[in-house]
Amino acid sequence: MTEKDISIVLLHNIDMSWESSDIEQVALEISTLEGAITAEGHTVINTPIRDDNLASVLASFDPQSHIVFNWCESIPGVPKSEPDVVRTLEQMNFIYTGSGTETIERSWNKPEIKNILHNGRVPTPTWSVFKNEECSDWNCYPAIVKPALEHCSYGLTHESVVSTADELKNRIRYILDNFKGPALVEDFIDGREFHVPVWGNGSIEMLPPIEMDFSVCCDFHERLCTYDSKFKEDSQDFRKIGIILKPDIAREEYQALEKIVKKTYVLTGCRDYARLDIRLREGVFYVIDVNPNPDIGAETSMAYAAGEKGYSYGAMLNRLIHLAFLRHPMLKKKQNG
Repeated sequence: MTEKDISIVLLHNIDMSWESSDIEQVALEISTLEGAITAEGHTVINTPIRDDNLASVLASFDPQSHIVFNWCESIPGVPKSEPDVVRTLEQMNFIYTGSGTETIERSWNKPEIKNILHNGRVPTPTWSVFKNEECSDWNCYPAIVKPALEHCSYGLTHESVVSTADELKNRIRYILDNFKGPALVEDFIDGREFHVPVWGNGSIEMLPPIEMDFSVCCDFHERLCTYDSKFKEDSQDFRKIGIILKPDIAREEYQALEKIVKKTYVLTGCRDYARLDIRLREGVFYVIDVNPNPDIGAETSMAYAAGEKGYSYGAMLNRLIHLAFLRHPMLKKKQNG
């Protein structure tokens, strides 16, 4: 048996409450992804999730003869349900691409990730968590204020970067009021930012770093990847921030970056693939965020980095399927056979 003998369930979410333009965009991205996997010789079953009954959709597939390609970021209508997707897959005994429940769940808890990095001696910006507006003991500016229990830059705007105690207090209040959870305050690393894809299990490989281009952002408040810069193509943030596919990184710096990337990937329990967001200041690479389930569309840093490594988009996706296939029980039966 080879991985081409196992059908691929392309699992993705479509929330009918989205704007029609967003639904059309997702459908286009899925079509591109499906076509690329099919071109690699796989049988693909396009499987959208449109409501909260994920288990019933999956019930028609046999875990012994399928691999789930998990491109599902949430269960429609269920907030913060990204971990619930993989939990359901595990409960139903499916082999799927990407990280497991514990890792996905952990990635939503920024303070927990910060503690793991700190305890593992991985450079990460100085931070503190605030559950109320009393922040007189914070004295590191500029600082950046984030929702502690959110993901995908949700809640990040130019106003997230603060320079005074009053600005900090106001932004903490904003997070507490609007996100109903604690605020994470960090030292704002005003330096170069790299999105660094990495993949593998056991043998881990860092793909070529992609640099965020802030060159047209004169104000340091603008030199960050906001929610709008990632998801709103008609926004100024989206248009202003570019990417550099071949960033100028000295050999010694590259080696230091690779060491930090691989260590972080292992410490945080990532599997198959991930993307790390990292900033460089005064020769030190700081881990800003860990994304164990990053966007892997055709126009993302993961695809660009794989392309720099010589992989077509289809070959990149095939690599992710192969990593999952190595866990499939049918392969183990054949090996023991």
